[in-house]
Amino acid sequence: MALSVLDLFSIGIGPSSSHTVGPMRAAKRFADGLAAGTELGRTVRVQAELFGSLGATGRGHGSDKAVVLGLLGQDPETVDTATADDQVAAAALDARLLVAGTHAVDFDFDTDVLLHRRKSLPAHPNGMTFRAMDHAGEVLRERTYYSVGGGFVVDEEAAGADRIVTDSTVLPYPFTTGAQLLALCAGNNMSISDVMLANELTWRTEAELRTELLNIWAVMRECVDNGCASEGILPGGLKVTRRAPGLFRTLQAPENAEDPLRAMEWVNLFALAVNEENAAGGRIVTAPTNGAAGIIPAVLHYYMKFVPGAGEDGVVRFLLTAAAVGILFKINASISGAEVGCQGEVGSACSMAAGALCELLGGTPVQAENAAEIGIEHNLGLTCDPVGGLVQIPCIERNAIASVKAINAARLALHGDGSQKVSLDKAIKTMRDTGADMMTKYKETSRGGLAVNVIEC
Repeated sequence: MALSVLDLFSIGIGPSSSHTVGPMRAAKRFADGLAAGTELGRTVRVQAELFGSLGATGRGHGSDKAVVLGLLGQDPETVDTATADDQVAAAALDARLLVAGTHAVDFDFDTDVLLHRRKSLPAHPNGMTFRAMDHAGEVLRERTYYSVGGGFVVDEEAAGADRIVTDSTVLPYPFTTGAQLLALCAGNNMSISDVMLANELTWRTEAELRTELLNIWAVMRECVDNGCASEGILPGGLKVTRRAPGLFRTLQAPENAEDPLRAMEWVNLFALAVNEENAAGGRIVTAPTNGAAGIIPAVLHYYMKFVPGAGEDGVVRFLLTAAAVGILFKINASISGAEVGCQGEVGSACSMAAGALCELLGGTPVQAENAAEIGIEHNLGLTCDPVGGLVQIPCIERNAIASVKAINAARLALHGDGSQKVSLDKAIKTMRDTGADMMTKYKETSRGGLAVNVIEC
């Protein structure tokens, strides 16, 4: 089992990696399978059923629309975000679905995309089943997939094993725990980003990797720019006003140049801009999820804007280090809010950003690991309770708070001598255990917490 930095960071569409990106990828995989086989020509109807958390909050997360887009052959990385809703609306209005972009079938949105609010599949809260039928109603092809967080999709077989996409690549510096990672750094006189880079070179050249990572950074920057420029109300019915454009204007005003907390305000802005774009269904980078997509871009923008000597080399190192930490969460716990609550999304992202920033500020691998531990320790128990099933309240502000927390965690770790009572491995295990103990209603179902105590308006 091997995971790449490009598994942790991928370009997609808002508002959710597990509820939008994952279902779109699963639906496209099913459609591609039909097209590659012999069943597509005999298919007259395609049906999708969404279970568990997908069924409970699918409307607010756009899961139903994502499934339609995937069946049409659209991919989260390349779909035109400006016309995505129109494509879905046209399919519903015309009662016609062009499966895999080539084969037309009859389509009834209400009966062919079913959301089961109270039924779940056994392997994971984010389960979905697709089936293709012929004119007699016989099932030609049926597949079940699970969206396991961060846009990762596994089929039924993988879900029954370890719920991680398997890759048999042999890495020069394999690690599955923080302790192993630190031992590799110490034994080879390497930084965390050095270890990740050496592993990445088994898949692609350094030049290719650098191009890919700087493209990720370019999408993050574009997302911030779009968020700062887009006025108005976010979709979904909560009538949440976009705040990033107003804050951007405030920070540019000359009278605010001497504010001692100005850097923190910029960090707030960067996170708000990203997550407002995400909530609006814009182009986003899963980092490692969409619900927590603002934290790593915000901290990376902080590095570029406020740290002397910052540059593209640092961006590459930041993303590599952050991914190393993210891999530990992915392997040993979860990055899915539906599985462990928001501690798995915002908590993981905060930890990833803290460790990465600590290395760029001159921290040793031990200090970077300590920063990552601080980042998750102080997000333990965080529930996922989106009001109205929308990735808006409390998600947008939560990213801003966690971004500032990640910077503080990095700085705290730099003041330490490397000794710590709680290791990152212990904190990740605690997060996993806490998620297992957490009641289902606090895990992205909109049946608990703020979701039931805030009146939708």
